Amino acid sequence: MFGFIYTDLSFFLPKVQGLSNFWMGVTIGVMAISLVVTSFPLGILADRYGRRRMLVLGNTAASLSLIGFALTANLALVLLVAAVEGIGEAAFAVSGSALLADKAGDEKRTLAFSLIAFLGWIAGALGGFAVSSVIPLQSLGLNVAQAHVALYLIVGLLGLSVTPLILRITETPRHAAETQLGTRGFLPRKSARVLIRFSTYSVMIAVGAGLFVPLMANWFFHAYGVTDEVSAPVLGFSSILTAVAVFLSPKLASKFGLIQAIVLSQGLSTVFMAVVPISPTFGIAASVYTVRVFLMNLSNPLSQSLIMGLVSPDERGMASGVSASLWRLPNALSSTVGAIWIGLGLLALPFYVATVLYVSAIVTFWFLFKGTRLPEESRGTARPLVSSIEEESVPAV
Repeated sequence: MFGFIYTDLSFFLPKVQGLSNFWMGVTIGVMAISLVVTSFPLGILADRYGRRRMLVLGNTAASLSLIGFALTANLALVLLVAAVEGIGEAAFAVSGSALLADKAGDEKRTLAFSLIAFLGWIAGALGGFAVSSVIPLQSLGLNVAQAHVALYLIVGLLGLSVTPLILRITETPRHAAETQLGTRGFLPRKSARVLIRFSTYSVMIAVGAGLFVPLMANWFFHAYGVTDEVSAPVLGFSSILTAVAVFLSPKLASKFGLIQAIVLSQGLSTVFMAVVPISPTFGIAASVYTVRVFLMNLSNPLSQSLIMGLVSPDERGMASGVSASLWRLPNALSSTVGAIWIGLGLLALPFYVATVLYVSAIVTFWFLFKGTRLPEESRGTARPLVSSIEEESVPAV
């Protein structure tokens, strides 16, 4: 569902529902603000009362948001639906990674995150390809707008239908007791310093990505006159390539080390990102962008494994909430800026500003984490990371 939303929403709201580019960007911003406001309390609830419940909440809210976007073009209601979508994202963010890390353990965590990233990218690709379903829907007598609305309703209802599968997920109840005893108050205190370091890098990446990533269907339309019926499947294809690529992540980390692998893949991705706006045709731009997506997201399971390996296990839900908040808010706020620039015809500017931000973030990440080793990497004389977490814990502020 999230793949579908972020592939097509930037096209659907202005071209089908009639919102301006500005209000489309604001809608994405409201989604982020809602995530930020709700992710931290939901993270606490996930740690104390169960992460599966948060997955159910996330799936329900995301599905209902798709139905809501389909049924209304009223600005106030669209913004309300965006807030519901943000709650869904927050619930997924605070529960998914934490639950996966719990079940996988240290030795299999990076492989597990690679597998879930593979499935996530496949799902995102299906979301992109699903947009082309408006063509057969039009053959049934629906116009373009009606076909888009029908598709959003179908995807939303399909999302609701998988709730019984989520309810079959099992989890251990140990986190409730651990969190109540191990956390003084409501902050992830054991993991605070780690989160501050990671967020310093993450925020810069989030701002840069927000300038263009959720806006690509809209950007392709303004740059080359290509509608979402063409661009969405292309974006879906890039997701499939990335899904296959994430299985290379564990081998890349094994060969170069986790930190070096993240820096290498993100650095190469940044080079291709800078080439996208100077591409003379849609085909070239789409190909270059696909390579950029492939390389950038090769590091995604590695960075998720890194943060879940660094934080204290009983604070993973709260840490996921904090991490998600500090990603999505700047990401969505910069999306508003990017949408305005695209609307003004400044099509290259989002990519060039993002390039500067990415380079700064990657350099910062290297200096902050170059000496870090995860428990599964720490053997022999290497210092166990669990000990380093305890040594780096900070007092309450």
